[in-house]
Amino acid sequence: MEPSSANTGFIQQQPIIKNQFHEDVSLQRIAKLYLPPTLLSSATPEISQLGDAVLHPQIFDWITDSERNVPYLRGSGRDAFGRPSSKQELIVTEGWRKLQEFGFANGVVAINYDPAFASKNGPYARLIQFMRCHLWEASCANTLCPAAMQDGAARLLQRHLTTPKLAGNLSETEKRVFRNAYEHLTSRDPRYTWTSGQWMTERTGGSDVSQTETVAVYDPLFPTTTDSEEEVPLASKQENIPLGPWSISGFKWFSSATDSQMTILLAKTRPGMGVSAFFAPMRRWNPDLVSPTGGERGGTELNGITISRLKNKFGTVGLPTAELELKGMRGWLIGKEGEGIKEISTILNITRVHTTVSSMGYLGRGIGVAKAYALVREAGVGKGRRLPLYKHPLHMRTLANLTSEYHGLMLLTFYTLYILGLDEHRSSTTTTTSSPDTPQNPLTPPSSLVPHLLRTLSSLHKSFICHSCVPLSFACMESLGGVGYLVNSESEHLNLSRIFRDACVGAIWEGTTDVLASDTVRALKHPAVGKEGVQALDWFVDEGLKGGEEGEVEGIKKVWEGLKRRLERGKQEELLPEARRLTHRLAEVLIAVLWVVDARVRPGREVEGMKRRWMAKNGFGPGSCGDREEEVKVEGNGLELDLAIVYGEGGPKGIVEGGSVPGVSKL
Repeated sequence: MEPSSANTGFIQQQPIIKNQFHEDVSLQRIAKLYLPPTLLSSATPEISQLGDAVLHPQIFDWITDSERNVPYLRGSGRDAFGRPSSKQELIVTEGWRKLQEFGFANGVVAINYDPAFASKNGPYARLIQFMRCHLWEASCANTLCPAAMQDGAARLLQRHLTTPKLAGNLSETEKRVFRNAYEHLTSRDPRYTWTSGQWMTERTGGSDVSQTETVAVYDPLFPTTTDSEEEVPLASKQENIPLGPWSISGFKWFSSATDSQMTILLAKTRPGMGVSAFFAPMRRWNPDLVSPTGGERGGTELNGITISRLKNKFGTVGLPTAELELKGMRGWLIGKEGEGIKEISTILNITRVHTTVSSMGYLGRGIGVAKAYALVREAGVGKGRRLPLYKHPLHMRTLANLTSEYHGLMLLTFYTLYILGLDEHRSSTTTTTSSPDTPQNPLTPPSSLVPHLLRTLSSLHKSFICHSCVPLSFACMESLGGVGYLVNSESEHLNLSRIFRDACVGAIWEGTTDVLASDTVRALKHPAVGKEGVQALDWFVDEGLKGGEEGEVEGIKKVWEGLKRRLERGKQEELLPEARRLTHRLAEVLIAVLWVVDARVRPGREVEGMKRRWMAKNGFGPGSCGDREEEVKVEGNGLELDLAIVYGEGGPKGIVEGGSVPGVSKL
């Protein structure tokens, strides 16, 4: 008997992570549930190719570089002689830049604004875009955070440029400035593409912007007469883009995407008026700058911005997040004074779904790693016997339950995206038809209900899903045992500790769990449109439960009717202390309805098994009375069903006689 050493004895076989577009059973079901067959067929080759590309070894090398060589500030704001200097620079690593360029080139944002893509896919464009984002999330090292704000800013500028009423309020100069920014935001050329900041948070509060201390003053820099020889101050000399007429000063406490080329920010313009929204470039042209190495005149500098310091965070360490002091930042008003919340909500609808999809992308990758690990790892089961984890009944039951929770969240995530797509393509919104090219049952609401359903979902989905993903992502890490807890930069594709740290932020930024739960209650109690929101939910429940099993329908309706009575009869101030419970229970009702739809449209033993377990766990079983954690009996071979739930029909592929998998480690 030989002793082991660092290089001899048992060494665990590496799990192999495969293309999640094909391996993720839930993502496949989602695609077939929500996308018309012809659109899914045409989109599949490109999505599949992206699924391979995001797992390339070079991607993981860039992730490691981004995590290890974190952003820093070069320069103190003064030169060697103590003179104030504009050369304070934010330095990000090559890995971060390369990952951003990969996202740009693959159109993770731009694809939604491609006219041909939008025309072909209509209200399904967002679904396809976010299926791609779902695959990229866990490999992008959080470069999709500035991309989310890039997406939101593009949508906001698109509205103002294409909506006749809004475009009519813009001057020709404003149209040119906004069009230039929009073209940068929607480009696939890494040399030309911009990302955007979204500066709301100040020291007085996060999502609560009512106490904003940033002030904007209308102070035009343009020549006052047409025959003036005075030059127009420029943001970009190369593109001849002028600086804005508003001078903005204040302090932004938490600004992610500090390396972006522009930002959308909030500021107050006068006492007693609400905040206003502004567009501002990050840099401006200064003709008086003199290069100390050559003496050339003219150059770019930050647009009245000083980076006070960079934040030191628990996760998302490669993402540059900073405190910013603004002094005379030049910007352009978006919309009307005092209506900044209305304008920024367009961005928030986008950034919040990006945040939810990021949480789901982390969870999907975590489950993918856990599934792969179960195929190569063995565990003792007593009396000297050892089994691969995929044959261990308890381990597989844990993974099956985890997969069921994941699929329920996926149903709600992508239904929200479907409603967002319908809202952005109002002319395409119709009632469900039996056309061969219509998805099998996307629960398409009447056009009049779309904005009300989206208003409720826009806060609810993030409050519930991002909060739920944190313990589920931890469970993926736990399923690997001790190695899951390690910072596996040597095997970055298995680094679930990084994914867990990054997943935690989803429940915090773009509105915390409680902030968004409160917003959901306020939306449903709004004196003008709250009743329409409840009516939209009523339609959803009634339509979705058609053809469902009697016991399930009764259980779900009972919970919904109880929630509805509480919402209708309770005063807003009475409901707010219960907002988290009410909102999350409402999210579970919506998921329960979507389970019924999914199982009815594409029936099968696996989905039926997942549905029954999820319903029982969440108190929707027959005769449940809304009680949680009911016992559910598994008929037949429980392990076989668990394998089918986790790996798809037929269980894991590649099993050879004797119950082993090629490459499985032996003691």
